[in-house]
Amino acid sequence: MRIGEIDINPAKNPAILDTAMWDVESASRIALTVGSADWRAMRDALIAGCTHTHTLPSSGQINPCAGSAAQRGGRVYFLATLADGQQAFIEIGAPPGEPALGAPVVTRPLGDDRVAAYRTDAATIDQYTQVIRPDKAPRALGATPRLGIGVRMTAAMWPAIYKAMDRGRFAANSIQNSVRELELLENILAARAPEAIYCPGFGTVASGHTGSTFEGLWTYGVLEALKSDGNFRYGADADHIKVAPGQDGLAWAKHVLDVARYYTFFTLDVSAVLDYGAMAAGSSAAEDCLRSRIPSVGERAAVSAYHRQMRKIGTLAYRLNEAMLGRLVGKYWEALDATQALAEHIRQFKGGRPFDLELAIDERTPDISTCACITTDDEVAFVLLELRRRGIPVTHLAPNFGVEKSVDYRCPDGLAGLAARVRSQCQIAEEFGVLLDFHSGDDLSSETRHVIGRATRGRNHFKISPMPQIIFAETVRDLVPELFHRWWNDALAYAEREAAGGSDFAATCIAEFQSAQAAPSPHDSIFHDFGFAFVGKRGPSGQYLNRESLYDLGRVFYSEYQSRITDYLCGLAEDLFNTSG
Repeated sequence: MRIGEIDINPAKNPAILDTAMWDVESASRIALTVGSADWRAMRDALIAGCTHTHTLPSSGQINPCAGSAAQRGGRVYFLATLADGQQAFIEIGAPPGEPALGAPVVTRPLGDDRVAAYRTDAATIDQYTQVIRPDKAPRALGATPRLGIGVRMTAAMWPAIYKAMDRGRFAANSIQNSVRELELLENILAARAPEAIYCPGFGTVASGHTGSTFEGLWTYGVLEALKSDGNFRYGADADHIKVAPGQDGLAWAKHVLDVARYYTFFTLDVSAVLDYGAMAAGSSAAEDCLRSRIPSVGERAAVSAYHRQMRKIGTLAYRLNEAMLGRLVGKYWEALDATQALAEHIRQFKGGRPFDLELAIDERTPDISTCACITTDDEVAFVLLELRRRGIPVTHLAPNFGVEKSVDYRCPDGLAGLAARVRSQCQIAEEFGVLLDFHSGDDLSSETRHVIGRATRGRNHFKISPMPQIIFAETVRDLVPELFHRWWNDALAYAEREAAGGSDFAATCIAEFQSAQAAPSPHDSIFHDFGFAFVGKRGPSGQYLNRESLYDLGRVFYSEYQSRITDYLCGLAEDLFNTSG
């Protein structure tokens, strides 16, 4: 159907629209077609406590999701999937005086009761999880250890994620993607070309390369949580919201936050406004930097006095001289100012609801290597003290630990150095009630993950994203090989274009693959680093070129994929959170 400026089949393109009911007339017609006996059977089964989907009665037109069901005020509520692929909230019972979900799209009598169908847009989903099923709502989890699971394959992944969380008894931000992976819905529907965004160690990538939107990811992720029969705690992370320099950069970040207003976790990536060069300044230049960054004599004196106090933070004896204070102010002041403004913006639209807030300082500019700008203990302490002094409610901090995309840990200090640094910075963070975050953990070995788990005593937030998509590609290779070859060839073409444009990284990946003389694989350098773009690739008119084919692969395929994802996530959680071994 035509929505905005693009043609799309929403039933085969989840996590794009901010609703799972895109054709109200069709949804209303289906609800009116279902017979009274079927509605009564659904109501009676739910009242009797049937909790397994296979035991619930359904009609050919509507299937109730038992995991979503609840009774409130003498009425039964549940989420249902419709024959046309849409989803609706259903209410059966006496008409309420005060509707819990707003105005229904259609009602029909059922004896003395009535059946009402409601939209599944973001606002109604939020209301359902707040009023009807608060136990199934995404929530701020504070310092709870958890996985951060990038859901590049959205609805193909969520059933397995919630099953793994239930089986492994771990919490997760099960709704998570970054500004590189997601687009704004307004841009998709207007068929706007994607923005080019810098990715450390790689180059520029097109925004929204999963094809999903901030709005759609939250909408469909929460619906899938409602469908699940499991018992779990989860959050929703609007990840890596880039903060660019200047007022325009701040305004853009605020706009992204606005469209992600239902999320419970916000990651502010301030790497673009960090001055890495300030840390190498000599004493005189550092003091000049302090004066230029904080021109007010009174404010500068207050900041200096605050950070020159002797403090014992964890194992760190913290006290800054004027030169070191100048270097740290030079590197972080603009980022802290931006964080303060954005935290206040979130507080205003959240209206008293709790939220998690992460300050990400782990990424870097193209001119400096990851291992050359590892975050020191003094930096962690300075940032956390400044956040406390300013009253900024940060719950998570992501320092640069030396972790890089696509490789295992390889900084010169080795795993012993990583363990010592993580242990020390974890102790500092805990004194502030803050949890440390580890990004780009997909390619770390089990041994490295064990190091992180032990050094944090299982108290960490560990983020992944590419690997679940690689596992999806493995499953495609095994069960739908012709689709995998098309996907792999697209990745090769992407790498060749980048190499022709002067990318040494792309040229190296191609050379590595050619020298290996192996068959195309989801794990070779071509696919691992360039396969991501295929999923959300759009044509000149804004149409999706490949995405629909990845969400129409049949029950056997998705069952196998979800089995693999469940095992993978449970293994990660065992490495990171079970520190008894």
